[in-house]
Amino acid sequence: MAATAQPQQEKTLLMTEGSIWKSILLFSVPLILGNMLQQLYNTADSIIVGNFVGSNALAAVGSSGSPIFLLIGFSQGIAVGAGVVVSQFLGAKDREGAHTAVHTSLALSAILGAILTVCGIAVSRALLTAMNTPAEVLEDAVLYMRLYFGGVLFSVVYNMAAGILNAAGNSKRSLLYLGAASITNIVLDLVLIAGCKMGVAGAAIATDISQLVSCVLSLRFLMRVEDDYRVTAKEVRVHKKMAVRIIKVGLPTGIQNMVISLSNVLVQVSVNGYGAAAMAGFAAYMKVDGFNILPVLSFSMAATTFVGQNFGAGKIDRVKKGTFVTLGMCIVYTILTGILLLVFQDSIMHLFTGDETVIAYGKICMLYFCPFYWMLGILQGLAGTVRGTGKSVPPMVVLLISLCLFRIVWIQFALPLFAGIEGVLLVYPVSWAVGAVLMVLYAWKGKWMQLPEAIS
Repeated sequence: MAATAQPQQEKTLLMTEGSIWKSILLFSVPLILGNMLQQLYNTADSIIVGNFVGSNALAAVGSSGSPIFLLIGFSQGIAVGAGVVVSQFLGAKDREGAHTAVHTSLALSAILGAILTVCGIAVSRALLTAMNTPAEVLEDAVLYMRLYFGGVLFSVVYNMAAGILNAAGNSKRSLLYLGAASITNIVLDLVLIAGCKMGVAGAAIATDISQLVSCVLSLRFLMRVEDDYRVTAKEVRVHKKMAVRIIKVGLPTGIQNMVISLSNVLVQVSVNGYGAAAMAGFAAYMKVDGFNILPVLSFSMAATTFVGQNFGAGKIDRVKKGTFVTLGMCIVYTILTGILLLVFQDSIMHLFTGDETVIAYGKICMLYFCPFYWMLGILQGLAGTVRGTGKSVPPMVVLLISLCLFRIVWIQFALPLFAGIEGVLLVYPVSWAVGAVLMVLYAWKGKWMQLPEAIS
């Protein structure tokens, strides 16, 4: 007989008092671990596929990442917007506003998830074909994408639920549920790919099931917690005024994600022109790249919540200090990890495959990425702090100029000047530098810390 569910007694973690660096760091740690766990189960797909299926299958799984992010980027932006809105209501101690924001956010995620399921399955082949995916990779890539989007609803709803938990300062829950999903994914990868010989289909199915696990666990908690962000299933619906507010805040980030993903698709097209081995090497390192970038994004997310709560509470001095603390954390982390990745580059690339040609391409990628991650740290750290005040348009503009428009111009005009793949890879550090300079200029001169007349 099942035991009667007991309400969760965890309360909202407000960061409007106490040590600033401790608040941001302690909030960041679960986010970092959670994002790294999420990257781990994505990387597990590539490692197991690369070792048990082959380099072409590795290229198929890896090259699907850019078009997948292109399609889901908008929903991720809306999740960011929801997190900002919820954190501001919680910081202002507006219980009714927080309640409405939470239920509207989940309703929006269900709608977006359903739309993405249909669209993703429908356009997979056309999108991958347009990307000049080599014939020996295409069918596996199409299969992986279609199966992935078959379960994308779970991912979209979980991301929204995690955004709500993070807005409430409860990032430990996100970590716990991602841990469960990661273990599920790795076990299923071994069973379906190595054991049942299902190839890329096994990798996609394992990912879908793991996303279902994290989705169910997070919703279960939200429906049991005793706090202002508790969810009641029958009250999950779109409140028009709140939906407009969430979309208004999240839309710039959503557009930003999609357009940046579009530029990454164009980069992927350029890489595809160098053949399956280059695709596999690039795809393998991009999984490693995630382990370095995602903690930076975690610091940025922590800053967004910290700033959102303190901005909502009218504590501008803490917002200013939190900005510098975030920058310091991002820069120190990226310098240290960049060094470590270069030191162990050979061992890292051998995790994915024994194909020396693929490994060589991956090591070339590391030389163009690792020494320059600190510039990306500045860009994302400042973007997160500014976004927490509800001013998401300026970071969007900066990121679109640097990580999209500049890259497109580079591919069109600078790339023909290079004989090899090095010209494609150089676009990353140069675009990071452009973005960092622009974001520093806005943070210095922009009027982003001005309080609104009323939060609600």
